[in-house]
Amino acid sequence: MPGHCCPPQRLFFYFRQMEKQIINTNQAPAPIGPYNQAVKAGNILYVSGQIPVDPATGELVKSGITDEAHMVMKNLQAVLKEAGLTFDNIVKTTIFLTDMNDFPKVNEAYGSYFTGNYPARETVQVAGLPKGVNVEISVIAHS
Repeated sequence: MPGHCCPPQRLFFYFRQMEKQIINTNQAPAPIGPYNQAVKAGNILYVSGQIPVDPATGELVKSGITDEAHMVMKNLQAVLKEAGLTFDNIVKTTIFLTDMNDFPKVNEAYGSYFTGNYPARETVQVAGLPKGVNVEISVIAHS
């Protein structure tokens, strides 16, 4: 119906669902800048890029690209878990690599965390990443 708008109760409910919820856990590395590990808006969770930092020690994992990729995935898993989600909830992934020659090993490590029904994804080669790491991954998930 032209000119018709939602009843006030429905608008309030819609905007109430869109409030931001901040997600942080000590089971993943603390942010290295002015951002949170994740933010939930409605039923969408936006997880900041994770790098291969061991949250137990605060040290970078530098034992090869496969170990680095697994550490990144474990950090993502910790943030997802804090939000009550799993890898099955991921709908979009962005992988940043400093060397596209690492793609096969990162791809293998990444794929091992999913049970099928993979999310949409792109992999991008970049000139550099925070702390000089070789891989960073961010995800978007739904609840």
